Formats: sequence, C-alpha cells, structure tokens
Amino acid sequence: MLQLEAVTHRYRDGDGMITALDKVNLGVARGELVAVTGPSGNGKTTLAHIAGAVMAPSEGRVLLGGRDITYLAASGRARLRRERLGIVYQDDYLDPLLTAVENVALPLRLHGIAARPAIAAATTALERSGIAELATRFPDTLSGGQRQRVSIARAITGERVLLVADEPTASLDPVTATDVASLFVELASEGVAVLLTTHDPRIAAFADEIVILESGRRIDSRADEASA
Repeated sequence: MLQLEAVTHRYRDGDGMITALDKVNLGVARGELVAVTGPSGNGKTTLAHIAGAVMAPSEGRVLLGGRDITYLAASGRARLRRERLGIVYQDDYLDPLLTAVENVALPLRLHGIAARPAIAAATTALERSGIAELATRFPDTLSGGQRQRVSIARAITGERVLLVADEPTASLDPVTATDVASLFVELASEGVAVLLTTHDPRIAAFADEIVILESGRRIDSRADEASA
C-alpha cells in the first residue's frame, strides 16, 4: 500500500543544510501495522509527514497503492488526505468553533459528504475511540488527552486505506495509550495500512514490524517477537 523508496529530506538551517532523512526505505502493506521508533530529533515526524502526503521529500519516491504521489501539488495532497489517508498529528489542529463530532466529521464534509451521514460516521469513530460522550463538547473544554483522542477519531473516519499517526499516544495515560494502540491493531486487521511513530517501546510492541531511525537513517527493523 505505502512504499518509501530511498527517501531523503533536507532543510535549510541558517547558512547550512540539515538532513532529516537519509535514503530511507520503508513499506507498509494492507493489514499491517509498522512502528517507527528512535530518539527525538531523528526524523520520525518528517517521515510521518512525507508518508502522510503532508510534504514532499527532497529525493526519493513515495508510492500509495502503486501510484507515485511524490510531487503532487498541494491541492492534490489535500484531496488525497481527505479521501484516502488518515493523519494524526502531534498537534491536534481542532477547530475551536466546532464540537468534537463536527471536528471529526469535517474531512467528510469537505469531501462533499452530506451532513447527516458525515455526523453518523463521525459518531461511530468517536465510539471506536472510546469518547462518544465528548461528541457535543468544544475543544477548549477538553483535556490534552481528550483532544488527541478526538483527532484520532477524525483520522479513522471514512474509507481510509492508510493511517499515519505521529506520536499518537504521547499525551495519553498508559491505559488509554494501550486502548489506542489496540484500536490501531484492530484497524490493521480490517485491512488498513497503519504507520505510527512512537518513542514508547510498549506501544511499538503492538506492531508487526518495528523500524528504528537514528540520525535520519534506518538502522534496524525486526518482526514482532510475539509472532515468532
């Protein structure tokens, strides 16, 4: 489903250039959960943003379902995220003027889905995320962990073929983090390709494969030992 081929990303820092990712190869198949781990500042968020069609790499290719999406225009990237990709950012980016269920339904509404079916789908996603009781609450009345769970619900709403989650459990307590990781496993079992970044080895242990980044390079990966 998702294939990164020799993906490199550089950005300017003052008079110099920083290499955030260096020739990273990575694949996530339908029904597979892959966790990317490693110390902070080693390229995990950059990788998530490239995999989720938020930004383009400096070099290499990104393929989704065999289609080369590496250098899509911004409008094409936005459409792809609305239609096929679910993204969980470290910041929740909730609209303060919308309720939780309206925030979750927003990508569907922007895609042209009528209000009633969009709200119904959003309500289901909130239920799967364990926060159905928050549906009518506004973001400024929610805790950081609750807001993050709303953003997770938003990411899984609709017909998603790929879910990319950047440190999705960082602001959650251990019990809730485990529940969210279990939800990602469930989504993968339903055929969704799931890629998450995490610094928490307990969350990474839920994955079928663990990829380790260090200084922007893929240095190791292993299949889930529990399945061995």
